[in-house]
Amino acid sequence: MLSSKPTILVTGGAGYIGSHAALALKKAGYGVVVLDNLAYGHREIIEDVVKVELVIGDTSDRELLEQLFVTHDIAAVMHFAAYIAVGESVNEPGKYYRNNVSSTLNLLEVMLAAGINKFVFSSTCAVYGMPKEIPMKENHPHNPLSPYAASKDMVERILADFDTAFDLKSVAFRYFNASGAEPNGNLGEDHAPETHLIPLALLTALGKRKQLYIFGTDYDTPDGTAVRDYIHVNDLASAHVLGLEYLLDGGDSEVFNLGNGNGFSVKEVIETARKVTGVEIPALESDRRAGDAPILVGSSEKARKILGWNPQYADLHKIISDAWKWHQQRHGSNS
Repeated sequence: MLSSKPTILVTGGAGYIGSHAALALKKAGYGVVVLDNLAYGHREIIEDVVKVELVIGDTSDRELLEQLFVTHDIAAVMHFAAYIAVGESVNEPGKYYRNNVSSTLNLLEVMLAAGINKFVFSSTCAVYGMPKEIPMKENHPHNPLSPYAASKDMVERILADFDTAFDLKSVAFRYFNASGAEPNGNLGEDHAPETHLIPLALLTALGKRKQLYIFGTDYDTPDGTAVRDYIHVNDLASAHVLGLEYLLDGGDSEVFNLGNGNGFSVKEVIETARKVTGVEIPALESDRRAGDAPILVGSSEKARKILGWNPQYADLHKIISDAWKWHQQRHGSNS
């Protein structure tokens, strides 16, 4: 049966957050086309789990994009295709500006030429830099501390300028710490290399890593370790569907934080992972990392008020339990 709702192009849809958003769109009745170069995405996730059309290619390929918009009746674009490793961006800034900024600009120009002016953008709370207030709100000053963060900040500026010049309507979501997995265990986080705390803890529990590192135990926080706002990937995905529908209903361009509004320390995350897995996950205390803030917690009141967004999975135990199901299924059986 053909969908009565329009078709959405999801770039980077074979990656972690993109694949969950593609699945959420499909469940909401939208047609979905995923564009991914598979540099970090997973073909089998789209073909075997999400089960939507996959086009293998890059957002820098203008001819491919033009052909895509001719052959598919696409109403809007949801853009996740980006490099995300902060440390790598410091060492290879050109790679990040080319992919995250230039390729996005290319995509926007081809979209507009095709008459498409609705765009949902995957941004980051890293545009704010070190927090001046907690919880951080959308009007917090911007001070990106890495080329990765700066690349996202630049795209947000481009979107504002394209709205003024070309009436391009966009929603930019500034995520805090995306985490968790599809509750059935069929879809989750699988980065190579992995840099995020929860999957690192679970990979250690599975014996894939010898130990975890706790970077900094002398912060001005209750237990001395850094505090972060963890948000379940399914709650992120639901926000993207709401943001899309807001634009399709004629909404103006907006930016929204996506977080739970509360924080958990590194030690709390590790202790919860130990309870979930039943494994005494070894953790080695180490020095602080340059550029790490003591506390990063965001206010998502704006998304709740304007989009009607209501996170369903705010409990840390639930977030880690869902991720554990996925990691056992994905990494538990092979060495």
